[in-house]
Amino acid sequence: MSSKSFERIRLDYDGDVAILTLNRPEKLNALDSKTRMELKQALDEVEQKARVLIITGSGKAFAAGADINELLQRTSLDSMEAAKLGSELFNRIEELDIPVIAAINGYALGGGCELAMACDIRIASRRAKFGQPEINLALIPGAGGTQRLPRLVGIGMAKKLILTGEIIDAETALRIGLVEEVVEEDRLMDRAAEIAEKIAEKSPVAVKFAKKAINSARSMSLPDGLKYELTLFSMLFSTHDAREGMRAFLEKRKPEFRGN
Repeated sequence: MSSKSFERIRLDYDGDVAILTLNRPEKLNALDSKTRMELKQALDEVEQKARVLIITGSGKAFAAGADINELLQRTSLDSMEAAKLGSELFNRIEELDIPVIAAINGYALGGGCELAMACDIRIASRRAKFGQPEINLALIPGAGGTQRLPRLVGIGMAKKLILTGEIIDAETALRIGLVEEVVEEDRLMDRAAEIAEKIAEKSPVAVKFAKKAINSARSMSLPDGLKYELTLFSMLFSTHDAREGMRAFLEKRKPEFRGN
């Protein structure tokens, strides 16, 4: 496994899988401006080198939101610019050509919960905690929480969580659809790696198109979404990987995908 060090994050590679660890445990991996900048730099590299990305946190937190000391110094204009950059970062994660798995090891609060929601698949340890507690500071989520949470858990549940600032446990998050799986703490990274490796074995171009088609369902009408799906489906027939996949199936062998 190779690795690359930043000041606030760590980036490791295990074959075709990249593992990005928020590495500021003394601050519960709070997402300050420096951390967000390093995340952006890492994403630019990861998309070129890996087929799947896992994001997790060090210590007892996945990410405990923004750095409150930093927030306290901001004006309205400062806050708008910072929130815009944070929202753009999470949009970038959501729109990456490769799938992103959140391995949520502890607190995922505020911006940390928004980060998890920007990922494609969320796996949580049993000790994970989730919430959008901004209302307790007389604020609201500013990096996608009011938009992604309703799409995952429904409008009523999203209002309950955002308006009360309630913190929920992993089992509740699973029940309401905020996460896809809950595992024991010592199984978290193994389980995330199992899913990542299963995806990494598939054709990168097919995975990319599948993610784009699924993401389009949030913004397109059903007729437009079906047309977009059909377009992507048809385009795959001009790729090496689709031909290789079909031939390998008929020849009863493992396919060798190239990503084109």
